[in-house]
Amino acid sequence: MAEPGGPDSGRPGAWDPWPGHPKGSAGYRRLLAALACAGVATFAQLYSLQGLLPLISRGLDVTAAQASLAVSMATVGLAAAVVPWSFVSDRWGRVRTMGLSVILATALGLLVPAAPTLEALLLLRCLEGAALAGIPALAITYLTEEVSGRHAGAAAGAYIAGTTLGGLFGRLLAGPVADLAGWRIGTLAVSVCAAAAAAVFLLLAPRPRGFVPTRAEGFGAVLGKLLPPLRNSSLLALYAQAFLLMGAFVSVYNYLGFRLEAPPYLFPASAVALLFLAYLAGTVSSRAVAELAVRWGRRTVLLVSTAVMVTGLALTLASPVTVILAGLVLFTAGFFGAHSVASGWTGALANTGRAQASSLYNLSYYAGSSVVGWSSGLVFEQFGWTAMAAVLAVLAVCSAVAAAALLPGGASRGPGPLPSVEQ
Repeated sequence: MAEPGGPDSGRPGAWDPWPGHPKGSAGYRRLLAALACAGVATFAQLYSLQGLLPLISRGLDVTAAQASLAVSMATVGLAAAVVPWSFVSDRWGRVRTMGLSVILATALGLLVPAAPTLEALLLLRCLEGAALAGIPALAITYLTEEVSGRHAGAAAGAYIAGTTLGGLFGRLLAGPVADLAGWRIGTLAVSVCAAAAAAVFLLLAPRPRGFVPTRAEGFGAVLGKLLPPLRNSSLLALYAQAFLLMGAFVSVYNYLGFRLEAPPYLFPASAVALLFLAYLAGTVSSRAVAELAVRWGRRTVLLVSTAVMVTGLALTLASPVTVILAGLVLFTAGFFGAHSVASGWTGALANTGRAQASSLYNLSYYAGSSVVGWSSGLVFEQFGWTAMAAVLAVLAVCSAVAAAALLPGGASRGPGPLPSVEQ
């Protein structure tokens, strides 16, 4: 069988279609392990500073909203770069492009702890986010090209659950280390672990067999791949879910630490880091919604998940810390359920340019993280947690209205939601 990308790759019929690695095979296991390591290298670095924002605020003598820019600038860089990375991969291949992405990101991540000022920190974080973008932009595309179609949904569910754990690992490691040695050493510890994970990804990733390279294209052809998703009202509704729900989600995790660090709670950084254990609720819900979507339909599960988010957000308004934490768990489970449905539906609705349609979802997702995640901090600083939560609830309701009005109803077909990005 001639390999895709070989001398005959431009001629139709030059090779037999690659059926994909079947579930349980060595290639299947290596691919999932490699993507899990890429997820750790990516999401551990991307959000490791989130639990350290109160320490950064004091260390650099800046406000809560200014400190949150350390997270927002990374996601700005990621949002700006996901679409360009998708086009690079169409030419270079998924594995080579993801390898370059993770190497550049890890090198920049090792420089972040040495940033002398807030401005230098934000510049490095923006560049780091742009480099990291190659992983979420391409991971699901690579997976669906290399895994048997019968098992792609299960593999993607395993990937998104694994990357949730990667993001959790970075936050849990950074907090206790920062408590002992400061936020710079906490960040450095995460970057060193990310470098190790990146090396394992490069060793494990199977040689691509389902990828067909494309010839270099002009600007008009590139733009042509982006226009169809932007003309599809259903896809636009999914991009609205990504922007609004992710913005609300990041806002809660950005500023809840500030609330709990202050009187009467007085949580230390290590205890704030433990808040991210609530992500385990997302690990469960992102897998569970696949079956529910087959039974009830994607739109119904998306709307119910959004309602669960709002309910959890309302519980965080209470004073007892146990009720706040219960609300956080519920909020997190609802978000990841909604995100899993919306991200997978993007691929199902895209008739052409699937990689570009998914990249636009990623762009919306991280743009929401950047814009809403920072601007909600201004509300928090001026008016407090209750006002910020009310604004975030309005955003969630707006996303539900868009989903109800523009997304098709009916039962889901196929293996259920196919998650595309995680944090």
